[in-house]
Amino acid sequence: MQQFFDAIKAGKVDEVRQLIQQNAALKSARDATGASALLVAAYNMKPDVVKVLLDLGAPVDIFEASVLGKVDRIQEILKASPARVSEHAPDGFTPVALAAFFGQPAAVKALIAAGADVNAAAKNPLKVAALHAAVAGGKLEIVRTILEAGGDPNAQQQSGFRPIHEAGTRANRALAELLLNHGADPSLPNDTGQTAIDLAHEKGHSDFANWLASKRPTT
Repeated sequence: MQQFFDAIKAGKVDEVRQLIQQNAALKSARDATGASALLVAAYNMKPDVVKVLLDLGAPVDIFEASVLGKVDRIQEILKASPARVSEHAPDGFTPVALAAFFGQPAAVKALIAAGADVNAAAKNPLKVAALHAAVAGGKLEIVRTILEAGGDPNAQQQSGFRPIHEAGTRANRALAELLLNHGADPSLPNDTGQTAIDLAHEKGHSDFANWLASKRPTT
């Protein structure tokens, strides 16, 4: 089992194929966190391994379908069991957060249409909701979709990190404007007391920090 998951993480396509051919049960194996082989391959950015696993018949459940953007499979699963849209994966993430992080806009929309709670936090130490995942994934289209579906622009994840903090760290004006337009507050701190403005200054983005400071809500 360890050899199998090590091969997946290393992107050793031939070894993964050979191991499954020797033991077909491996295609349904899960690692210590409960993540499937397909999810481990996706998490480690090994698309060739993902393809081999799919070709060899690795099961595609709601979480794998969300990561891979397989909308038809998502809809098939939810038609049979609508409540699964709110399920958490064994490693704690929601389907809509997974779809958001992996840049699958059609899957995000399908899950939201099926009733996904975009503000549901992961049941793991990261505590990410769909908006945090979308911001980390860097896809503005998905960020916009989640905000328009009621995503909380000021929600906190691990260490009190908010979506606007990511914009401050990266000096990402387009992301910041989108978040600000939906109510993000650049003066809110993380758990260490730093605001998005502080983080921008810390990274040397002085002009961006000054612009962001000008966007603080007035009382």
